[in-house]
Amino acid sequence: MPNKAKQEAEERNIAAAAKCTAEHTFPPKLGGWDFYKSINSPKYIVAPMVDQSELAWRILSRKYNADLCYTPMFNAKLFAKEEKYREEHWAGLKDGLGGGGPNDRPLIAQFCANDPEYLLQAALMVAPYCDAVDINLGCPQHIARRGHYGSFLMEDWPLIASLISTLHKHLPIPVTAKIRVFPEAEKTVAYAKMVVEAGAQVLVVHGRLREMKGHLTGVADWQKIKLVQEAVGHLVPVIANGNILYHEDVERCLEQTGCTGVMSAEGNLYNPAIFTPDHPESWRLAEEYLTICDELDTKIAYTRGHLFKIFRPSLTVHTDLRSELGLANSREEMWIVARKLKERLNQDAEASRLAGESFEGRVDEQGFPILPHWVAQPYFRQPMPPQDQKKDANQTEEASGTTSKRTADDSAHREDDDGVASSGVSVKAKKIKNKKAKVQSNLCRDSKCQNTFSAKCIHQRCKGCCRLHQRDLNSYNCDSHPMRTMQKQQQEEQQKQELPRVDSQEAIGGVAMEGMTNSPVLSENAVSSDASKSERCNIL
Repeated sequence: MPNKAKQEAEERNIAAAAKCTAEHTFPPKLGGWDFYKSINSPKYIVAPMVDQSELAWRILSRKYNADLCYTPMFNAKLFAKEEKYREEHWAGLKDGLGGGGPNDRPLIAQFCANDPEYLLQAALMVAPYCDAVDINLGCPQHIARRGHYGSFLMEDWPLIASLISTLHKHLPIPVTAKIRVFPEAEKTVAYAKMVVEAGAQVLVVHGRLREMKGHLTGVADWQKIKLVQEAVGHLVPVIANGNILYHEDVERCLEQTGCTGVMSAEGNLYNPAIFTPDHPESWRLAEEYLTICDELDTKIAYTRGHLFKIFRPSLTVHTDLRSELGLANSREEMWIVARKLKERLNQDAEASRLAGESFEGRVDEQGFPILPHWVAQPYFRQPMPPQDQKKDANQTEEASGTTSKRTADDSAHREDDDGVASSGVSVKAKKIKNKKAKVQSNLCRDSKCQNTFSAKCIHQRCKGCCRLHQRDLNSYNCDSHPMRTMQKQQQEEQQKQELPRVDSQEAIGGVAMEGMTNSPVLSENAVSSDASKSERCNIL
């Protein structure tokens, strides 16, 4: 950017910041550990999640020991330019109702951005209603690639530094950042140092690579998080993110990384009580969440998404209610589904108790606890099989002569909203890639033509040959290749042929009779008999 443009942008930033501080009162701006202590040194942190960490969910999470929550990720440019976008994603922003209330602090608002000026404009709008503004440098989704933000800025260190330093210089509250790691530990540490030097006052490190997402998520690298903590932890608090499935994982993560706090995303979504040692009944959590949603008029799409995750273990058992929940378009309908599930799950729990079934101390082959389906529990995303295994499976199938068509047993495995079968194993992971059979082309019946014919053509010819064939037959009856002009002419000729034929002598006699009956010189008595009629006709 030329020096003049930079100077003009800086002047606009100074004016915008001055206007914000004139209209609102802010406490003294703190940084690093002083800021972290001012918000009570949070240990249990709810991650920023698009359309998932809305106000109602944050309130529920705080009830179960969450010390700090992030807003969903907002697009800085849209937030700064479009009031409709702000009202949709932070309702009541002007009144501070969407965040910053007594039940929603401490709070950090997160933005994705690639333009420092738009980022500052958006951040100044939310500054009076939150404790800090976070920059998303970790989103790995395809939309982030298209929009050039999140983890797809990892190679553009000057732009990242500009985004952070602009907020650090002009925003009346601290700026924080959430990053992902590089494959190389040394580059990860250097990256973290750059982010902190640019002005980030808290650093969240997600221990996965940018490519680790969906069925390729894999395990987060706590060792790289530890290296970052050792490199910059004396300057700013470092928060670990990744591999938090159970409450016990929180303490293990803190011990192995040395971080001051732990952030949970998916673990919190499937069990909002993850920061407590308990596993509450899923129906109990659902009722508490729906009650909050009723009070705050939360969007139906957000509510439905959370209920699917809370009830996920139960919906693999009571599959009929999964469809009912998916079709629910109001909170009243969702309450109905929740109450039905509550009744069934209580019956399941009672039947298990009477049968003497115990889940205490039970673990699977990987050492994870086995929990009953009526309590909240983590979701295990199954990895996709390696490509070489899929290839071997295909070769074995072809050699054995078996078909890859799904059987009736396969159809019993239904896929839920997360792409996971009722057995808990990914449907996508279970499917074997089918080899498509070659289909023989349907060639035109005309021996000189090499085109294919339409399946609807009654003459089994291509368009051009079919029309020539219809002309030869003088029959235009193909609906696939209609010839409307010729069809019309043919219909008119048929109608003419279907008219009754009249004898010429009868026609002449009729005309003569009409002329005589209308003549004034003839009396009514002159035409009174059939005999006289015939005589006159003969004379004429």
